[in-house]
Amino acid sequence: MKTRILGAVVGISALLSGLLVAEPAHASGSYTGLPYVAGSGTMYTDWYDEGVVSVAVHRSSNATCLWQAILWSYGHLAKSEIDGIFGDRTDAATRAFQRAHGISPDGSAGRQSWTAAGGISHTVDTSGWTNGLFSGWEHSFNVRRSTAGNYQFNIGDGWQWASYNSRTCS
Repeated sequence: MKTRILGAVVGISALLSGLLVAEPAHASGSYTGLPYVAGSGTMYTDWYDEGVVSVAVHRSSNATCLWQAILWSYGHLAKSEIDGIFGDRTDAATRAFQRAHGISPDGSAGRQSWTAAGGISHTVDTSGWTNGLFSGWEHSFNVRRSTAGNYQFNIGDGWQWASYNSRTCS
């Protein structure tokens, strides 16, 4: 009897430890794992495989700053709230964005939210950058993609790399 109980405890412990060390889900399994919001091809449909930004994942990053700029462009955040920190106001604004776009409002910007954002018109200039204009319902801002596929954005205070691993916007 003790052997069966001990075996059950060991089995349950192994199962739980596996659950606790599992990596978080990234945008329905589609996240590329790159350190930047990145892509190729047409900019209009480029943000379908980006990583999650939320209160728990990439909370303090330039990718969050880009997401906040998107929320601002749709009228869900004030420009002064674009700081690269995914806090309560960004969570509430993300839920409002999700409801407005027919997405289940969980407050986490993953695959469906990034895809719904869409809407970048673009041209290619002679330096090799793909330049675009992101337009929401209320505001627009400039984006560009390097030849390596990494995005930058400019909401009026200079170009910022859309990095998941650093935060320089404020």
